[in-house]
Amino acid sequence: MSLLLVPLVPLALVVLGAAFTYAYAWAIERRYPPTGRFIAVDGRRLHYREEGPKGEPLGTVVLLHGASSNLVESMLGIGGSLSDRYRVLAFDRPGHGWSERGQGLSEAEPARQAALIAGALRQLAVRDAVIVGHSWSGTIAPHFALDHADVTGAILVLSGITSPWPGGYIGWYRRLIDSRAGWLLLRTLAVPVLLVLRPSMKRKTFWPQSAPKGIVRKGFIPLAFRPRAYEANMQDFAVMYHAVLRQSARYRDIRVPVTVVAGDRDEIVWTDLHSLSFAREVPGAQLIVMPGIGHMPQYADQRTVLEAIEALADRVAPARVGADQA
Repeated sequence: MSLLLVPLVPLALVVLGAAFTYAYAWAIERRYPPTGRFIAVDGRRLHYREEGPKGEPLGTVVLLHGASSNLVESMLGIGGSLSDRYRVLAFDRPGHGWSERGQGLSEAEPARQAALIAGALRQLAVRDAVIVGHSWSGTIAPHFALDHADVTGAILVLSGITSPWPGGYIGWYRRLIDSRAGWLLLRTLAVPVLLVLRPSMKRKTFWPQSAPKGIVRKGFIPLAFRPRAYEANMQDFAVMYHAVLRQSARYRDIRVPVTVVAGDRDEIVWTDLHSLSFAREVPGAQLIVMPGIGHMPQYADQRTVLEAIEALADRVAPARVGADQA
């Protein structure tokens, strides 16, 4: 009889995993509700948050978060300190936080995500913004400079993924994420396993610095561990290599001011490969490498990051005034 029950063990694990995953998602969505507003772009609802000074802002800064994150973390790391002087707009990227994403890997493409967010910025009457892309959003920021110059005044790539790397294409992973087996895995067993690994993932993300106390709760990070949001995260990684391979050939055409900021101890996104390569390819780009800093410079040395953003905003301001007077 016991041998007859053996085949039922995997099925039981899948059922239990699915029950836990959806119960966890239900609880998380009630604990971490939307904190901003929604705007419809091309049939998708994007969640964004806007903050700014009581008087006239010095400019506009748009914050785009990295993998496994959301707009709350962006505001926590950078936005709150900028909003007393600048109009700050932080977005949940499509599929992340509370923003919607369409079906299929094509919706994960950086160019597609940039187009949706740029569409939202046009509706919000944004132009000449400083676009800040952290980590995975380093793949998105160049598209604002290349394809959406009407809303973009400058870009800052913060510890960003920008460039192809040897052996970067993993065909089996892309096929898995785009398969029924991958769909089932992400809705049954993946989330429980990832929750076990989350403490070590947090340590590695902030290393060699320590993670700020309460960052998971304060940054609404558990939103990333809902099935649909984690699927979006995995889709992002599935398209990432081919995306930067294609777009890197266009970096020499970027004509807006560009600053690249990264730590020299980053073990998540290699600074020598991504930040240095991107800065070499973009005409006139400024590179700031922060000694002893890992993947999260906005927490390790927030002042340096803020000064880099403010410097770009100052460069954009005269051009904006000149255009208004023309």
